Amino acid sequence: MRKLPPRQRLSGTFRVPGDKSISHRALMFSAVAQGQSRLRGVSQGADVRSTRRVLEAAGILFRDEGEEIVVDGRGWNGLDQAGDQALVECDCGNSGTSARLLMGLLAARRGRFRLHGDASLSRRPMKRVTGLLSQMGARFEGGDCLPLIVQGSALSSVTLSTAVASAQVKSALILAALQATGTSEIEEPAASRDHTERMLVAMGAPLQSTGLRTVRVEGGGAALLPLDLDVPGDPSSAAFAIALACLLPGSHVTVEDVSLNPRRIGFYRLLSRMGARLEFERAGQSPEPIGSITAHGSLLHGIDVAAADVVDAIDELPLLATVAAAASGPSTIRGASELRHKESDRIATTAAMLRAFGASIDELPDGFAIAGGTRFVPAAVDAHGDHRIAMSAAVAAALARGPSSLTGGEWVSISYPGFFDDLERLSSQP
Repeated sequence: MRKLPPRQRLSGTFRVPGDKSISHRALMFSAVAQGQSRLRGVSQGADVRSTRRVLEAAGILFRDEGEEIVVDGRGWNGLDQAGDQALVECDCGNSGTSARLLMGLLAARRGRFRLHGDASLSRRPMKRVTGLLSQMGARFEGGDCLPLIVQGSALSSVTLSTAVASAQVKSALILAALQATGTSEIEEPAASRDHTERMLVAMGAPLQSTGLRTVRVEGGGAALLPLDLDVPGDPSSAAFAIALACLLPGSHVTVEDVSLNPRRIGFYRLLSRMGARLEFERAGQSPEPIGSITAHGSLLHGIDVAAADVVDAIDELPLLATVAAAASGPSTIRGASELRHKESDRIATTAAMLRAFGASIDELPDGFAIAGGTRFVPAAVDAHGDHRIAMSAAVAAALARGPSSLTGGEWVSISYPGFFDDLERLSSQP
């Protein structure tokens, strides 16, 4: 059990771990590139380590050289040597990104790959990926959830529309389409994160975005160029200290070298709508826009968040609900039913956590109704195996009038192992 103290203000400059979404992709795409890639700033969180572990099980060689990870890519066929094994065990841990992207990556490779994970991941739906990949000729053994077996097979091009705007679903389809015969077109109901497209285009992949919601992919297994990449900081990890700085009068913090990808900073746009004083400074692009975000103590008010706002802020919605509980006036968050299928049912666990701290919050089928103006009281809460709930609880506890406690604080290691240390350091600055 971890003690969570109240906090008066935050001050200072900090950096966060490498972006988790970009780190997953950098490891996977380097594994099938033609040549040696060098990656710096890769997230050391448990989810990304799961991706590396699976790729190593499939025969990919990684070397740690100081701050760099060196990946010896041997093209798409580099994964085929696993076909000499009767069954390749692929332990995805708690990582839905690992499982879903690997389905597309492995669908055309020679061999049988058994994807499995922990109890939480084994409850998360996979049919949204396997059902679409099956239209390309991919073969799977299993049901809607892990464990399941990917049986490598020849793939054909498709033209299809996905039911949900999901970067994981889209990325799995793109990876499969690159290995299929012919040209595929993938359309989403709304634009999702574009890390996959940005990175693959930089590696020479034959794909292009035709509008905000459609990607055209040329199959045939064209060779990918190796990467020389500095992974930017994760804006989802930075959001917790930035939000808390806005909530604590007199605070002033800056996060440096963080991704400013427009598809990743939807939470910050919503925070600005609530009255937050935020400053963004662009510093470069390769292939992601990178820069700094500065936050000041602010007077925040409630807002209504619609489905169109959700896709670019889905990971931060438990935190947004926490901010809304502290802000003046009511807020609603709708169109977020996807939260029911994360590491926990994040609608239920967020509402329970905030009620424990004294908030008035109602669960909706697809979000929350939050009264606002909470006078936070000390509480004993549980992370429910979810890193986002654990970090949101630390923000709520910082606003309470006495010390609180958290069971399951170790789950922050999924994405941000140094979270509590960084929060303590920012709290102790003069």
